[in-house]
Amino acid sequence: MSRRLLVVICLAVLAWATGGCECCKGPESKGLVTIFNGKDLSGWEATGDARWVVEDGMLVGTQGANNAPGDLFTKESYKDFEASLTYRAEWPCNSGLWFRFQSPRIAYQADILEYKKPVCYSGTLYCPGKMFLAMNEDKTIVDREGWNTIKVRAEGDHLQVWINGHQVADVHDETSDSGKLGFQVHPGDQFGPMKIVVRELLLKPL
Repeated sequence: MSRRLLVVICLAVLAWATGGCECCKGPESKGLVTIFNGKDLSGWEATGDARWVVEDGMLVGTQGANNAPGDLFTKESYKDFEASLTYRAEWPCNSGLWFRFQSPRIAYQADILEYKKPVCYSGTLYCPGKMFLAMNEDKTIVDREGWNTIKVRAEGDHLQVWINGHQVADVHDETSDSGKLGFQVHPGDQFGPMKIVVRELLLKPL
């Protein structure tokens, strides 16, 4: 075996070992544009009574008075797209990235939660009326205290979700073909301390 061929093989093995399979990582950040500008809530609209503010360049959502819930949505709707969300949570938390949201009954959500029955964690794919279309049952792939990245790809009826590079959903469903992106603050005093902090939301229409 030539020395050049040996070097090529070694480099290929190193790239595989450190990068893994590209098909499992989810959408690349290349070509995505920012949806949250890091300055204010331009392009967004709130429903309910949760509190949404921009602090230190990040979007922060908490319950309102008397544990009031609420949602924050883009004014624009999107059909087929790739999206990348970088967030952290303060627990107990029940939130998530709404996508293709048309109404409380016609939507999807890439969850940010710790659910007990059935047991599942952030990255789980929720659909109103159908409950969980796919569940992340591995809590070790979620950084409970730090930053996480959820990636969503929606193309036709094909829905895929990754969290921190691990694919946790790959399903086909026709509940909604387009709609808004958004975030949720769940009701209930058990979620009184919750906080959802968004550092970045990127999107690329397909």
